[in-house]
Amino acid sequence: TDPQTAREYAVVGRSEGTSFVDVTNPSNPIYLGQLPKTEGSRGNAWRDVKVIRDHAIIVADNAGAHGMQVFDMTRLREVDPADPPTFEADALYTEIGSSHNLAVNEETGFVYTMANSAGGRGCGSLHIIDMRDPRNPSFAGCYTDLTVGLGAAGQTHDAQCVLYDGPDEDFQGREICFAFSESAVSIGDVTDKDAPVVIGKAVMPNTAYIHQGWLTEDQRYMYVNDELDEMNGLTDGTRTMIWDVQDLTDPVLAGTYVASVKATDHNLFLAGNYMYQSNYSAGLRVLDVTDPENPREVAWFD
Repeated sequence: TDPQTAREYAVVGRSEGTSFVDVTNPSNPIYLGQLPKTEGSRGNAWRDVKVIRDHAIIVADNAGAHGMQVFDMTRLREVDPADPPTFEADALYTEIGSSHNLAVNEETGFVYTMANSAGGRGCGSLHIIDMRDPRNPSFAGCYTDLTVGLGAAGQTHDAQCVLYDGPDEDFQGREICFAFSESAVSIGDVTDKDAPVVIGKAVMPNTAYIHQGWLTEDQRYMYVNDELDEMNGLTDGTRTMIWDVQDLTDPVLAGTYVASVKATDHNLFLAGNYMYQSNYSAGLRVLDVTDPENPREVAWFD
């Protein structure tokens, strides 16, 4: 959402680039232009986009030398919808080649890419980029936990990084990353980008592939999904694991929510007392987490 005009935009990843769509009136979306993939990179459906400080940042997986594109979203204010342009990136960060995913910490201005390939500066779990000056991204450090990962030591699929204000007094005001790393969740203090420290780990029961997760707004609980446990017959329904992380060094499995459907779970996010899950073949599922250890489904959209 544009902080000046209050117009709302969808930033849509495509195989060959990224599109920008004005969805302020959701029944009348307006196409505003596109940013093609980096010249010389390969097209691929895995393209991830986040927004930080009015700038969209874009990576692609298994796309060769794509790097991370930076696009100033304020440029959309001047677009004539009758003549949507093809944009050029405002900056291109080339210390990575391809990345499966990226996470942003809007409070601190740092970006974290993961599952990097095709050259660039190698990092075991998270490649850290300083985006405090969005048009001049720079390498800041690496976070590595070699005790996690399946395909390679430390390999991470997704992450949430926060300026911590949760219940663990030992880490108040620190920048903490929760790295969803295939075999477990690695918890790290990344405040010092030159020397990040692994502080804890949540090891899941009957793990197949720890995919993604999110914290409650008070940062007391962490909900985690496993993308392959349903496929491998490890659960009778879509399973969400509930971790009590009030002690970041010693997470405790507080419960498990199993849905009535047996779809493969993929992503979940929390806002207020609701969790929003997108699951393959089960659509959007909305859970009330007012009682954090006992979620209940209250709505769904196929």
